[in-house]
Amino acid sequence: MLDKPDDIHPLFYGAPKTTEFKKLRKRIVQNTREAIEQYGMIEEGAKWLVCLSGGKDSYTLLAVLHELQWRGLLPVELVACNLDQGQPNFPATVLPKFLEDMQVPHRIEYQDTYSIVMDKVPEGRTFCALCSRLRRGNLYRIAREEGCSAVVLGHHRDDILETFFMNLFHGGRLATMPPKLVNEEGDLFLYRPLAHVAEVDCEKFAAAMQYPIIPCDLCGSQDGLQRQQVKQILDGWEANSPGRRQVMFKALTNARPSHLLDSNLFDFQNLALNSGTKGDPPKLR
Repeated sequence: MLDKPDDIHPLFYGAPKTTEFKKLRKRIVQNTREAIEQYGMIEEGAKWLVCLSGGKDSYTLLAVLHELQWRGLLPVELVACNLDQGQPNFPATVLPKFLEDMQVPHRIEYQDTYSIVMDKVPEGRTFCALCSRLRRGNLYRIAREEGCSAVVLGHHRDDILETFFMNLFHGGRLATMPPKLVNEEGDLFLYRPLAHVAEVDCEKFAAAMQYPIIPCDLCGSQDGLQRQQVKQILDGWEANSPGRRQVMFKALTNARPSHLLDSNLFDFQNLALNSGTKGDPPKLR
């Protein structure tokens, strides 16, 4: 790793010199590069809208993408974007100053979705679903206005794993947040380059770099969220068997439709015994 100010992006100025931090930084970069390559995210000459909330995950995303770009490993244009949704006490000056100081091209957008969420969501219900839909719609619009081909989010490995279990426990389906998808209109990609990065690594990295973390007072103030319940379950499993999260995450990349029960994915109806003649095996639908 290069640690001289003249040799790195400003996002890494003041990075700790410890061996532990250098290993952490290298691991995050490698994991991110692996996901970008594995899921085919790079389009030569593309422009990405990198969404920055002010949380540990989005700061990590912003830094690692700029490091990859700085090294010539990510041949795309990056523009950071913060969507100020009008939450009470949101420190509106923090991110603009940070992005200017870090010499990061950016756009700050104000849209009062907070008032809409508070008006539409019944008392006692969680805000997350509606808030997310409104945020996503605005980010897609901004990406189009900026000439971007992709909206890039900071969801990490643990977010993906938690979403899988939320769908399993509450949705009755095997599904999670994919690292790459196309929006419903078919004109934008949505990427999650931190798909292979552990949440604890994002937390350690952002803390070591002393990035100005902004908490989400809107969602974080609600108790009993399904995601928090799932996180507690996974924390318990991880505590009893260290490394369990990574094993479960690997399972998401190693699906066997013939050993599940979805007849839309595997042709069980035409599965036949070997009668001594060679024939085509049942195919995935």
